[in-house]
Amino acid sequence: MTIQRMDNVLIVVADLDAVIAFFVELGMELEGRMRLEERWVERVIGVDDVRQEIAMLRTPDGHGRIELAMFHTPEAISAEPKDAPANTLGIRRVMFAVDDIDDVIARLRTHGAELVGEVAQFEDIYRLCYVRGPEGIVVGLAEQLD
Repeated sequence: MTIQRMDNVLIVVADLDAVIAFFVELGMELEGRMRLEERWVERVIGVDDVRQEIAMLRTPDGHGRIELAMFHTPEAISAEPKDAPANTLGIRRVMFAVDDIDDVIARLRTHGAELVGEVAQFEDIYRLCYVRGPEGIVVGLAEQLD
């Protein structure tokens, strides 16, 4: 085997507090938050003069993590169109299993989230939707049906 597990997914953001609040409302737990300004960071990511703040969030089961990074220097670069559609090249969403999709949508709306399309049902197995949160971050929600 070449890998042990998927450790985390990185999302670069402009408003760290707003995005943390969004993912905490979704049900993720904030593991920690810190500033990084060390040379080793620059060597790993290939960017000079880095000053950033990161936050690590985990799913309640402890198996999934999202790392958020806010760059103070150099300023983050946006290469995608705002509100990129689902067929845009690149990572489009992160999917989460939820118990009550309607409740989660209602709670995320208090953080400015909007449905991308609508809640749809896949056979008798799932109710699914995409939600666009702060900074255009898209999360998928899947409620398994009994």
